[in-house]
Amino acid sequence: MANLCSRQFLKILLLGQLLSLCITATTIFSAKLAQGDNPVSIPTTQSFLNYFVLGLVYTSITIYRRGFRGWIKIMRRRSHYYILFAIADVEGNYFVVKAYNYTSLLSAMLLDSWTIPCVVVLSVFFLRMRFLRLHYLGVFLAMIGMGFLIWSDIEAGKDFPGSNYVKGDLFCILGATLYAVSNVYQEFLVRQRPLYEVVGQMGFWATILNGMQLVILERDEIKSVNWTPEVIGYVIGFDIALFVMYSVSPVLFRLSSATFFNLSLLTSDFYGLLFGLFLFGSKINHLYPIAYVLIIAGIVVYNIYPAPEPKFEKILEDVKPQHEMDTTYEHE
Repeated sequence: MANLCSRQFLKILLLGQLLSLCITATTIFSAKLAQGDNPVSIPTTQSFLNYFVLGLVYTSITIYRRGFRGWIKIMRRRSHYYILFAIADVEGNYFVVKAYNYTSLLSAMLLDSWTIPCVVVLSVFFLRMRFLRLHYLGVFLAMIGMGFLIWSDIEAGKDFPGSNYVKGDLFCILGATLYAVSNVYQEFLVRQRPLYEVVGQMGFWATILNGMQLVILERDEIKSVNWTPEVIGYVIGFDIALFVMYSVSPVLFRLSSATFFNLSLLTSDFYGLLFGLFLFGSKINHLYPIAYVLIIAGIVVYNIYPAPEPKFEKILEDVKPQHEMDTTYEHE
């Protein structure tokens, strides 16, 4: 039990729950936008603002640390890696959001949890991670907790009919799979490159990709939005929460794993309920505390032993003579 009493575990546990609260915040702000006096639905635009700020802030840091020539060298040598990362992240967000327009809330919740087993499988085959039985048991307990959350929604009658179940379910499975690819690929990158480079490059390329989708899909919606101070405030709040999440998640990937990251996010439904009590008049179902305890128990069991270290070949690390090594840059 020494690992559970260590500062390392406490750090990753708190980071994971901070990210879960960030997800909860984005859900609340999106709900406030959709349920206000003037309903607003511009998910691509909201994501675009986040990607733009990420690219602006972290690309500036990259240029400050590495110089403009260093940034150009990064673009020339590794841009294709970051473009693939950006595609997976942008399209994962897009397909999951679109799924809610066609399928039921229950189906979307169930299929969205497909991310976790996908992350485990990709981590084993792509990152060469070797999980122990307790790691798999932790994932299993957390998934049971998610099952209780879905059961509670059935009892509460939150489910609603969808307009095209097959299309919506396929969108949700595709989005969840792309989320898993994005998470594992990000862990692959941040274990080799400085965090500011990874986030900055993802933000830079995602801004371009997301901007293209925005022009194609939401230009009419943007024109029709009544930009009241309330709407602007909700959009800014959404992007602040998302900015914190994208800034902190690479730290958690480096300290633990993409699997732990996704397990931590399962508690966001419980936090959403707590905030919903005050903001939307929600009611606590008796199954919610059970679900929360099971998810936390899964996180604890998963961390009885430290997350396995990836064994993949680190092909993106700079190779320099020892006397030229910049230790601050290499170990940042």
